[in-house]
Amino acid sequence: MTLNRTGHIRLTSHPGTGAESRFPIHWGAETAEARGPVIATVNAGHERNAIGAHGGSYSVYRALAISSGAMNPLVRPDLHNTSPVVQFGPHPQWKTPGKIVSLDPWGAMVADCFGKAIGEGVDIRPTIAVTKARLTLPEISQAIDAGRLKIDGDVLHDTRDVSVIKAAVDPVWWLPGIAERFGVDETQLRRTLFEETGGMYPELVTRPDLQVFLPPIGGMTLYIFGDPAKIGDRRYRLTCRVHDECNGSDVFGSDICTCRPYLTHGIEECVQEAQNGGAGLIVYNRKEGRALGEVTKFLVYNARKRQKGGDQAATYFERTECVAGVQDARFQQLMPDIIHWLGITRIDRFVSMSNMKYDALAGSGIEIGERVPIPDGLVPPDASVEMEAKKAAGYFTPDAKPTQKELKRVKGRDLDKF
Repeated sequence: MTLNRTGHIRLTSHPGTGAESRFPIHWGAETAEARGPVIATVNAGHERNAIGAHGGSYSVYRALAISSGAMNPLVRPDLHNTSPVVQFGPHPQWKTPGKIVSLDPWGAMVADCFGKAIGEGVDIRPTIAVTKARLTLPEISQAIDAGRLKIDGDVLHDTRDVSVIKAAVDPVWWLPGIAERFGVDETQLRRTLFEETGGMYPELVTRPDLQVFLPPIGGMTLYIFGDPAKIGDRRYRLTCRVHDECNGSDVFGSDICTCRPYLTHGIEECVQEAQNGGAGLIVYNRKEGRALGEVTKFLVYNARKRQKGGDQAATYFERTECVAGVQDARFQQLMPDIIHWLGITRIDRFVSMSNMKYDALAGSGIEIGERVPIPDGLVPPDASVEMEAKKAAGYFTPDAKPTQKELKRVKGRDLDKF
């Protein structure tokens, strides 16, 4: 048993202990009401119907704020005026069994769909937020100067910034679906999750009746260019890049990989698609260092560069596996879920060379037209080892070449900062 901070005893050692939640979850139901709200707040008492806590990895900071006295543990969020600036869905994929298992399709509509229960005092919180913003990137300004992009006053403004709709998505895992997606036994999955988090969530093994888990990991951010109503509408072309986080390159411009150049190339392609009457989409996943973390990544950098003969494509992945135990922990089985959440069935231009990403999308039923590789001129010199290693390992199709249009568009870019 455990004693929570409000003084109530909570048993976690046996399934079905205590009163059943009056909000059972029926994943994949036709409506939000039929599906039921995801309630993972620790002060929800017997109404709690999910394992884990809201905020993913940030839930630990919440604990620090509470323990230091800076935050009242019983505070409830005021959701007034927090609703999405645009609404996505519901789409048929939301109620197709097994199509979405790693996020809550209704997570942005909590205040509307479950307003009555919230008004009665039930602590139900959004796991998706949708807002609007403008992006300012030096690469966009360079593209304007080079004549590759034109200021139109709608997508791209006189101030050289770009209008976007952006959405933040916290992970919400439906454990039976996660297990099926990875082809593993659910009981074994639960036990491994329990053990590899140091026993952080005992309900994983003691409460098989709780099938939803909010894991302590980072989520994702979406950036939508152009009219968001065109996302998922096959009458309009869609350009998309799915990008996995690389703080060193994405934020600080480190030249050991192609991450920022490919990301900004994808953004430019999305802007152009939106200006041509279609829509653009960037999916940014928090999976730093191939989901191995930045400490592991830097250790691997040292190991690669200090080996005899220097950094080599032939030992690129070997050194990663020696340090981390695996070459790549991102996998991509869960990645298509966000594409299905948006109602997308076709990506006309997929700005990625990754066969793993392509296979995951195609395997989930997403039709992909053109695959757009990174032009050679955008590959920083120190990243050539990465490209050669990935080519040899089959990460991407080596004979995929940029079109003449692509070559023309990349001409004149300023690469000095990479």
